[in-house]
Order: sequence, then structure tokens, then C-alpha cells
Amino acid sequence: MAHHRPWPAGYQEWRRLLFVHWAVAPGMLRPLVPRQLSIDQYAGAAYVGLVPFFVQAARPIGAPRALGLDFLETNVRTYVHLEGRDPGVYFFSLDAASLLAVVGARAAFGLPYFYARGRERRSSDTVDYRLTRIGGGWPRVHVRYSVGERIGPAAPGTLEHFLIERYVLHVQRGPSLWSVHVRHQPYPLHRVHLLDAHDELVGAAGIRVPGEPPLAHFATGVDVEVFPPRLTAR
Repeated sequence: MAHHRPWPAGYQEWRRLLFVHWAVAPGMLRPLVPRQLSIDQYAGAAYVGLVPFFVQAARPIGAPRALGLDFLETNVRTYVHLEGRDPGVYFFSLDAASLLAVVGARAAFGLPYFYARGRERRSSDTVDYRLTRIGGGWPRVHVRYSVGERIGPAAPGTLEHFLIERYVLHVQRGPSLWSVHVRHQPYPLHRVHLLDAHDELVGAAGIRVPGEPPLAHFATGVDVEVFPPRLTAR
């Protein structure tokens, strides 16, 4: 992906990723997304995603893995592209239970990170995950789910591939659009049963989702290289 930028800026290990998605009208998202970006659609629908997961060993290049940060994170996102290329992710918010990670990501990448507190409890067959933003109405997310059998990477052309296999994120800094590429193996997906889901983070981003049950997918984890941001458009 990033052959023209051979050196990553840092590394992260993403673990226990729950992907929760709702189909929405593209026009609802249009005012919330930078004008340079087109809302990506699958079969005429745009999608809003809520992704609670665990980050481990997040560190800049050159830092030993043992000094990396471990924290819970949940992001709220949609899918976009730039003039038909660079299909990627646009984040409305990213809540992380590490003040150092929040400050670092805001400074380095200009991403809309918020400081949060959270906890994750795991038993043999279920995960119980809670995260609450510190301040700003204290929006929270609580999901409880059980993981089923492995189904492997998403096949190209499927809705799962459209939602999950994204390797570039776009962020607006002032009048300019910047892009950050990541590189990792395809997500190893599993079936997942959503037992309980309460979310206020999507609403805090100004988005209303339909009342029907969302789509849910789960990935055990991937090891990620994060590349430096580059200017994409003004």
C-alpha cells in the first residue's frame, strides 16, 4: 500500500474488534463530512460504524514494544473516497482510555480524539465492554457479545469487505485534507452474536441511526503499521 513511504511512523496491535454498522441515507452524512470527500456507498446506502476494540503496544517507530501503550478505544466512522480513489474511513470521533494516546494522536494526526474511561471483562464465551467519554455530556457505549466460529477474511465485492477492509483514513486540518495510510493483514473475521448494545457516541456525533438491529462483525486482531500523514487536497 505504502511503497512510496517505506518507513512507518509507528506500530499498533488492534485486538478484539467489534464492528457495528447501520445503513443510513448518504444525504444525512453529507453536512458532517469534508466537502472534498465523497460518501462511499454500497447498493445505494451509506454506513455509520461503531468500532469498540482494544489497542495494545501502540508506539512510535524506534520505541521498544514493551513501552507501548495499551488502552480501550471506540471510534465512530463512515466510509468515503476521494474522486473515486483512496476508499477509506472518515472518523467523527475516537474515544480512547489513554490521555497520552489522545494528546499524541490529536497533535500528530489531527484526529478528533477524546479522553475516556473504560473497562473490558472477558469470560470464556462473552466480552463485556464499557467506555465513557470524560466530559461533553459523558456519552458512553456498552456492548456485550459472544464470538462464534471463524469465517476468515471478507471476500472482495461483499458488504463485509466494503465495511471492514479499509486502509486509509482522511482527516481535515483547517482547509486542508490529509490522509493516513495503515498496513496490516486482512481481518480474520468471526461470527458474533450481539447480546446487548447501548450507544451514545453515534448520537454525540450528530447522527441518528435507524431503530432496527445493526450488522455486527468481529475480528480477533491485526498488527498494524501506521504511516505519516500526507497532504491530499486543499
